[in-house]
Amino acid sequence: MNNRKRLLPLSLAALGLAIAGPASADFGLNMTPGVTAMSREIYGLHMLILWVCVVIAVGVYAAMVYSIVKFRKSKGAQPAKFTHSYTVEVIWTAVPAIILVVMAIPAARTLIKMEDTRGSELTVKVTGYQWRWQYDYIDDGVRFFSTLKRDSNAARKLNSGIDPKSVENYLLDVDNPFVVPVNTKVRLLITAADVLHAWWMPALGVKKDGIPGFINEAWFQADTEGTYRGQCAELCGMDHGFMPIVVRVTSKDEYDKWLNSQRAQVSSVAQAQ
Repeated sequence: MNNRKRLLPLSLAALGLAIAGPASADFGLNMTPGVTAMSREIYGLHMLILWVCVVIAVGVYAAMVYSIVKFRKSKGAQPAKFTHSYTVEVIWTAVPAIILVVMAIPAARTLIKMEDTRGSELTVKVTGYQWRWQYDYIDDGVRFFSTLKRDSNAARKLNSGIDPKSVENYLLDVDNPFVVPVNTKVRLLITAADVLHAWWMPALGVKKDGIPGFINEAWFQADTEGTYRGQCAELCGMDHGFMPIVVRVTSKDEYDKWLNSQRAQVSSVAQAQ
């Protein structure tokens, strides 16, 4: 019986790794600094608050250990007879208040910046569906759906005979990525057509809920070209884990070429109808 109890946690851990392993991205214990000034500021704020909490925790536990060792009964320590201390009460009220203010000032400054979409050069409406995303370039007349790529969709099915490890970017790739130009402030209008979704892109420092009937605003300005991956971060039904987000940041010249090709496709479809 004891052996079974020891094996159960190991079995559960092995099962979890077997299920999550093929779909896992690069593992990290900390959040990413990202590729935008905003994401790096969020990361800096996160680290500041983390170290404040670490210092507090170390101080509290050090005081506890010191008290336990210094005033233990075996050393003849006697309990204090006083009932309260105004000085101690003032200290333990004032110190946490000061710490909260110190953390609140940079946090409030960052939150205000995160909500400031003024000066945007590109506006895109993002709509979450079960289980895909739609991107509508409002000022350019371009609209398309972005869905899990076919090879990932085939490999994820039971008894498919396809090894997920053989699929590049398994469960993290799409047929039509969201394309934006580098060094351009992009305003997102995020909503949903059916249930709650959340557009989450760690490298860009953006995570916003998509709510049916409501529009949430967000923005980013990527300063590094590349392909960045995220996912829906709100449990939205059976295939919640199969609606990834891919953002491709390109040069402005390459973006213009891509945009013209999308417009040409829209025009050809309209003529065919």
